[in-house]
Amino acid sequence: MSSLPQNLYTSEQVQRLDRVAIDHHQVPGATLMERAGAVALSVLRKRWANARTVAVLCGVGNNGGDGFVLARLAHEANFAVHIFQVGDPTKIKGDAAAARQRLQGTGINYGIYQGQSLHSYDVIVDGLLGTGLNGAVGNIWRSAIEAINESGKPVLALDIPSGLHGDTGRILGAAVCATMTVTFIGVKQGLLTGAGPRCSGKVVFSDLQVPTQVYGAVPPASHRLDRKLLEQWLRPRPMDIHKGKLGHVLVVGGNAGMAGAVAMAAEAAGRVGAGLLSVATRLDHLTALNTQRPEIMAHGIEEAAALMPLLAKANVVAIGPGLGQDAWALSLLRAALDSSLPLVVDADALNLLAHMHAATGTDAPDTQRGNWILTPHPGEAGRLLQQTSAAVQEDRFSAIRELQQKYGGIIVLKGAGTLVVSESLAISLCAAGNPGMASGGMGDVLTGVIAGLVAQGLPLNIAAQCGVLVHGLAADRAAQDGERGLLASDLFPHIRHFANPTRR
Repeated sequence: MSSLPQNLYTSEQVQRLDRVAIDHHQVPGATLMERAGAVALSVLRKRWANARTVAVLCGVGNNGGDGFVLARLAHEANFAVHIFQVGDPTKIKGDAAAARQRLQGTGINYGIYQGQSLHSYDVIVDGLLGTGLNGAVGNIWRSAIEAINESGKPVLALDIPSGLHGDTGRILGAAVCATMTVTFIGVKQGLLTGAGPRCSGKVVFSDLQVPTQVYGAVPPASHRLDRKLLEQWLRPRPMDIHKGKLGHVLVVGGNAGMAGAVAMAAEAAGRVGAGLLSVATRLDHLTALNTQRPEIMAHGIEEAAALMPLLAKANVVAIGPGLGQDAWALSLLRAALDSSLPLVVDADALNLLAHMHAATGTDAPDTQRGNWILTPHPGEAGRLLQQTSAAVQEDRFSAIRELQQKYGGIIVLKGAGTLVVSESLAISLCAAGNPGMASGGMGDVLTGVIAGLVAQGLPLNIAAQCGVLVHGLAADRAAQDGERGLLASDLFPHIRHFANPTRR
């Protein structure tokens, strides 16, 4: 086993990798199945060292075959094993049938699943459906999945939690919520985004010892952002650097009662190293901003014309935190759009942009450009695409590509397993982050982080990827004392930590 690789695949691509290993490198399918079962048992024994009773639910495909192998090996290791066969056993073919045949004479408790309770076992192994599922789960399969989830016992999923779509991370009617998932040959991208993290638990990977040449035959569908990339993107500063060379971020927003949003965005830009920080906000907020963070140059802007001198001094504009959607907000957004500066667009600026894009008539502004980064959450993405947030979550990969083609530039689709798409439509996935980030202000902080990196000269695509990764890693470190109660401002010291990966 190894840490998760950066290359991510669709289920069909992993099946192709499997065939390349079998057909071109003479690795028998039965050998791969034996290795999968052995690896899975090793994971089980390491994670649940005191477990003695194991229920293995096996389907009729190769996923069930992996379960048969694990069950046999667990029995040989003196576990008390009960195999529950789900589905018509006469449909089991090929390597899975051979793995089932090897159970004969072992004395393993084997029976057809008919709704039995699973509460009495130490660990449950999910070998039901694998990656071949496309339609909604129903009948006995759904009953088995529900029994697994209702058991209250730890669950090890083989390759992928049953009922989870390997390409998109959506639930196909019902899905196993595993404690751990051991995935084989290639990491399925759906494990790490959408409902994938909730269903997969901790994901571990094994290439089953296939030759490395196998991976040259199938280009990956997407890439996982790895912490090691930070050392490549965030080099130590020269000794003679000064603030004028580190960029000037202008944060625009903070309508009535929302000064905190721009304050957090501006501070986040500073925490990743931007040289100068300005905020354009409502006049009433100046005293609070100057008191809270004196490094921020706060400006009261009540008319868009007053924004022009600030735009002339900035290197990048972050617009949207606390912006609102009234006439003041719209006028400032239009002014920012009229400039040639790179933009990081979030929150209410995205909602206004969605209205602009849907508008008809000669006064509708151009809503496509190359030098901006849009950072929607699923609800904002749905409005930008004129669909529901649920539709976005059904296929986050398709949604982010559609956003890029419609609006241009770089798109960051936030959520569990945040995605970043470049102008080439290449997608990166950030698996860092945790449920503690479900609190107000997290998006404002991300906006500032990305803007601060743009200000320092990182290309937009790299700034977006780097910003998402720093933000997620900082949140994970801040949540070490618990996810519940995590505040956006708790990330600041940890953002600074990850913004300096090559500290002297």
